[in-house]
Amino acid sequence: MKKIKKRYNSIRYKLFGTLAIAVIIIILFLIILNNIVLESFYLYTKQGALIDIFNEVNKAYNTNQSEKFITNLLSGYAAKSNYDIILETQDGMNLYTSNENFIQTIDEMNAMRNETNQNIIYANKNINIKKVKDPTDNNTYILLSGYLDNNYNLYIRMPISSIQESVRISNTFLYLIGAITLVIAGILITFISKRFTEPIQELNEIAEKMSKLDFSKKFHPKEVDDEINTLGKSINIMSDKLEATIKQLRNSNIELEKDIEEKSQIEQMRTQFISDVSHELKTPIALIQGYAEGLVENVNTDEENRQFYANVILDEANKMDKLVKQLLELMKLEYGKREFQNENFNVVELIQEVIRKSKVMLEENHIEVRTDMPEEVMVYADEFYIEQVITNYFTNAIKHAKEVFNEKYILIKVETKTKNDKVRIHVFNTGDNIEEENLQRIWRRFYKVDSSRNRDDGGTGIGLSLVKAIMNNYNNDYGVENKDTGVEFYFDLDKKKKE
Repeated sequence: MKKIKKRYNSIRYKLFGTLAIAVIIIILFLIILNNIVLESFYLYTKQGALIDIFNEVNKAYNTNQSEKFITNLLSGYAAKSNYDIILETQDGMNLYTSNENFIQTIDEMNAMRNETNQNIIYANKNINIKKVKDPTDNNTYILLSGYLDNNYNLYIRMPISSIQESVRISNTFLYLIGAITLVIAGILITFISKRFTEPIQELNEIAEKMSKLDFSKKFHPKEVDDEINTLGKSINIMSDKLEATIKQLRNSNIELEKDIEEKSQIEQMRTQFISDVSHELKTPIALIQGYAEGLVENVNTDEENRQFYANVILDEANKMDKLVKQLLELMKLEYGKREFQNENFNVVELIQEVIRKSKVMLEENHIEVRTDMPEEVMVYADEFYIEQVITNYFTNAIKHAKEVFNEKYILIKVETKTKNDKVRIHVFNTGDNIEEENLQRIWRRFYKVDSSRNRDDGGTGIGLSLVKAIMNNYNNDYGVENKDTGVEFYFDLDKKKKE
């Protein structure tokens, strides 16, 4: 029963039903319009024809045409259009008639002038047109009675039974055409709906395979570059990103297994690693699956919303990609498999560059940056990794800075007079202290003081673990201390190496 219900709730059946109903409504509308409007339109058209005949006869008299000419004119109209015509003088003398029976009923026609105006179609000072029923033959006519400029009386009538018959014939024809149209439309709609839904079904199959971590099936774009093609290409990009991310995760696990064989104490770390990775990837995978299902079910029909869904999926895939890369980097640093490109460089310039890159964040959070450092302090290390350390400290300071005694600032201090030929860099921010039990925990991978692990701040919980791993590789001190008005992080660097 559920399969049948799902089948009839599919896009194909909805599209077929919608188009079929639209065709039926159009046909019914035409039939109703035919019944209501056709007769009125016909009467309006014939009214104009009768007025044209009246005007033409009136013009003939005004231009002094002969009686023979006028008689021939009226005879032509009577024969061609099946009109009954009477022309008589103001004294009642008959000048022309096309039907003897019409003469016999002329008195009744004249009497109709005194009837109510409920059947009048058109009237002016010389012409009166109305629908009348002839008691002699019980037929309904359109009757024009008018006074020419020479005071002659002109009567023209035409039967309207033909229009009623035309309406019936037209309706019968519409019924036939409607039935044929429904059959043809049904075939066309079936073909169109199938062609429209096939690529969506293909996307659905791809999404189902992706949910099972099978990325072998790809969407094959059609020649016409429409919205579904664009969506299919986005799905392909997402699939490639996910496949690459999963592959990198598998590679990281392989490397981890190799390290486990070399170090017996790694078993406990591996268990924690897998637990943390599972926790961190569960949310983005759930988001990707949810938005992918939304795309498949066509939750939003407009292109802008579909593109938004695809962008969310790509963004989450990129976040997983970034997380895996950070994990790989952390593992290599922790197990001594990363070679450093050490060189002499000015750490003050590096600090100033990190501050410059963070200018927007500082302005948004209304944070003042203070510095206490010389213009030049040369150190010996890998500039790329030291920039990561400074950036992590500085970014954390921005996130946790709060106003204390009407001041909200970050202080960066470079201390050159230290023991063991080292340079110590301090990063202080005003704000809340870190609880004593968390002072050591914050250096663990994935650990965040905020247990909710809010995704909006973009953090992964690996930053301070990277700092720890980098400093351990250099055998340099690092740490954090609570101050009266905030928190201060620090780390040591080797001074410039003599050449």
